[in-house]
Amino acid sequence: MTMLTPTGFPHAAQQPDPQVAFDRAELSAILSVYGRMVAAGEWRDYAMAFLRDAAVFSVFRRSAEFPIYRIEKQPRLRAKQGMYSVVGVDGQILKRGHDLRQVLRVFDRKMIRAVD
Repeated sequence: MTMLTPTGFPHAAQQPDPQVAFDRAELSAILSVYGRMVAAGEWRDYAMAFLRDAAVFSVFRRSAEFPIYRIEKQPRLRAKQGMYSVVGVDGQILKRGHDLRQVLRVFDRKMIRAVD
């Protein structure tokens, strides 16, 4: 009697393409800023997208509109300008860096208002 060696499933060797995602600490920092801006009445809704090369947290003033800000994580830019960035409605990069909390400080200026 001959013994056959077991073989794996044909699809087991193929791993799906990895997605970029925010980890728990990153998401906590983003949601902290989001909560403050919702309390101030500036933001109303958000959406998240996890792609092969980037994770995106989009912020909306109203649900049916386009995003007013996008918080992006692009690991391929880690060694260059930094993998975190805040992008405005017109596509302009407002802040970019290696530390997410430092990048999110761009929204602190949005919270300061003149009092009459």
